[in-house]
Amino acid sequence: MTEWFDSLINRVAPCPWTANAGLHSVQTFEAEARRDAARHRPLYSPEERVRRDKTVWTLVQGLLAPVQFLAFGISVFFVLRYLSTGEGAMAATISVLVKTALLYTIMVTGAIWEKVVFGRYLFAHSFFWEDVFSMLVLALHTAYLGMVLLNIGTPREQLILALAAYVTYVINAAQFIWKLRMARLEAPAKNTMVAA
Repeated sequence: MTEWFDSLINRVAPCPWTANAGLHSVQTFEAEARRDAARHRPLYSPEERVRRDKTVWTLVQGLLAPVQFLAFGISVFFVLRYLSTGEGAMAATISVLVKTALLYTIMVTGAIWEKVVFGRYLFAHSFFWEDVFSMLVLALHTAYLGMVLLNIGTPREQLILALAAYVTYVINAAQFIWKLRMARLEAPAKNTMVAA
């Protein structure tokens, strides 16, 4: 009876100092353990790492990423040249369209890669926030594409939107580079643990 009453009181008006009141319950420990496990979850489970290493889509992503980054660099040059001199609007527009086509390609193949490795096309636990931010990148590039195809705004306004899309692309690329670094740092630790 006392446990039931304590449980009821704890739900209605829980003590903010549970450790001092001696009210640590099994549920509290389980919740903390789940949060701790989520924070320390490896980027890839052993099975996911095997699928990642075996699929051709990993190679596709590895090839497309630097190609897209090169297209991005060339495009930034043309866009900034147009915005500063007013010359080369067509070259700047074509460069952004090429970069956008590469973005769509890497997004589609990346979703396929995620499905093969994690079992879902997007928003897998390990890449959830990268995928969320990728949607913003995709939305801005698509808005630019819409402006060009529907002839909305001046070339200058269109290319300013392209620059905004490029800023989000750089942030998103940095997210993925960070995850790649994390995956490389995790791999030796796993091998050392297995050898020990």
